[in-house]
Amino acid sequence: MGKECSLEKFKNLDFMKMDRRTFIKAVGALGASLFLQIYKSDMAKAANGLPETKVLWLHGVMDSGCSISMLDGENPDILEFLQLYNLNLLYHEVLMMQQGIFVDGELANTSDLNSEILLEEILENERGYVLIAEGAIANGPHGSGKYMVLGGKIYKDIFEEAARNASVIVAIGQCATHSGVNAAESEIAELMDHRGVAFTMEDSSKGIVDLLGIDTPVININGCPAHPDWVFLTVGAIALGKIRVPDDLPEVLDRWNRPKVFYPPGHTVHDNCPRRGFYDRGEFETTVGGPKCLWKLGCKGPYSHADCALRRWNGHVNFCPQAGSPCIGCVQPGFPDSTRPFYVEIEDAGIVNTNLDTIAGIAIGAGLVAAGVHALRRTALKKPEEKEGAPQETTSERTGGEK
Repeated sequence: MGKECSLEKFKNLDFMKMDRRTFIKAVGALGASLFLQIYKSDMAKAANGLPETKVLWLHGVMDSGCSISMLDGENPDILEFLQLYNLNLLYHEVLMMQQGIFVDGELANTSDLNSEILLEEILENERGYVLIAEGAIANGPHGSGKYMVLGGKIYKDIFEEAARNASVIVAIGQCATHSGVNAAESEIAELMDHRGVAFTMEDSSKGIVDLLGIDTPVININGCPAHPDWVFLTVGAIALGKIRVPDDLPEVLDRWNRPKVFYPPGHTVHDNCPRRGFYDRGEFETTVGGPKCLWKLGCKGPYSHADCALRRWNGHVNFCPQAGSPCIGCVQPGFPDSTRPFYVEIEDAGIVNTNLDTIAGIAIGAGLVAAGVHALRRTALKKPEEKEGAPQETTSERTGGEK
């Protein structure tokens, strides 16, 4: 649906009377920028009538990429986001540049100046906040968690205390949702034992909340990094009561705890890629820089479930394939192991036992075009177990996706 059609459809709705289903459809179709253009004043009125929502933002094992992504957000930017939804950001170490253990050479002993003291006071006194978890949680070595220590305190213990006192955990970015590159296959992965919040790679039994017996609801916002819209609109929906936690989560989230509106089970990045027409005609780039389909350069768009191609990045201007890079499947639960080598044609990597050249040749030789070619390719790429009468597991599920 184009933005003009979306605007026409949603502009006359009453935001205050908008039910959960309509709200989710609106944010999914419009994105944060256009959604705010339409409902900004109504949202401000709604926020004025709502109690303050407290947010505790913790950083585990990560590179702060998701925080940087949020800082790059616009319409709203992060400050407007906090004000618009009446959010009180209790703690965010990347943004707390005025605080430190020492001030002017002297040990600071108040929470106004010392962020370690501030965090201790928050954990002791606050309850029912939204916990935003960025980064994985180190469980190694040997379950001690000592591979990440903050101010002399094991981060695993900090996270546990914060998670038990939260009303909901919003895990943002691949490190927090599935541990991402931290849990990628390596000689030290088992020793380091980095965990995602509810999953480690695709294994829910290895999520840190399962290990610690924490029953706080978890919402996953995947991506490396996560899109600002995905985070802002999810947290905003919680603050405004448009998503009730935990009652609405079974319907709102997919099996990876991701909001289905941003990670549609039946939709992939490939479906709305501007290079899709070249894919359907079997026209592929073999070197970077050209306009054709990037499949042969390793694009994982057909297996990546996210709305990147519709929402787009950098002020809603472009996204990876449009900017010339193959999609590397960074939203997928098994990333990076399930989608690497990143820049190798997917059949050559052994994910699908079919040769793309043969399929494209048959399709084009038969005179099929556009959707017909695509349908033939999708049928030919099916694994044996996908055929009639066999258990239904799609190729995308082998790379962490959904049917």
